[in-house]
Amino acid sequence: MKLESIPVHVTGSATGMAGAILTEIAELLEQLADNNMSGAIDLRGLPMTEEDRIRLEDRLGRGEVSARLDVAGMSEVWETSYPGVWWIRHRGGDGQIAAEEIAVTQIPDILVSPEEDVRAAAVRINAELYSTETSASEEEASHV
Repeated sequence: MKLESIPVHVTGSATGMAGAILTEIAELLEQLADNNMSGAIDLRGLPMTEEDRIRLEDRLGRGEVSARLDVAGMSEVWETSYPGVWWIRHRGGDGQIAAEEIAVTQIPDILVSPEEDVRAAAVRINAELYSTETSASEEEASHV
């Protein structure tokens, strides 16, 4: 499957990094579409200007899905206007951007519940159900 390249126009103080990143995103999106292979681009490790970052964010746009997480600082995750292309921004306790990446995947790992958390949730809900059922049975018996 060959995807269209994502056009970008670069002028002003931008370095052209937005265009290069968009080209890489297009390649990663092809890999995801063809082989279900995920990939990511670490934006903090690139020599981007603020203008580059703004242009990239504007060009990718925002899709319908977003999430905020508060774990060791605030994190934001949103799917761009291109399904499968996610922008992930982590802020440290001081509110400054600590990490930022573009993930090309069905769903970012940060949004997937860890298996051990799911197991603990199953135990907890069953314990609550048993406790509620036992309390309801005891209450019914006391009214007889």
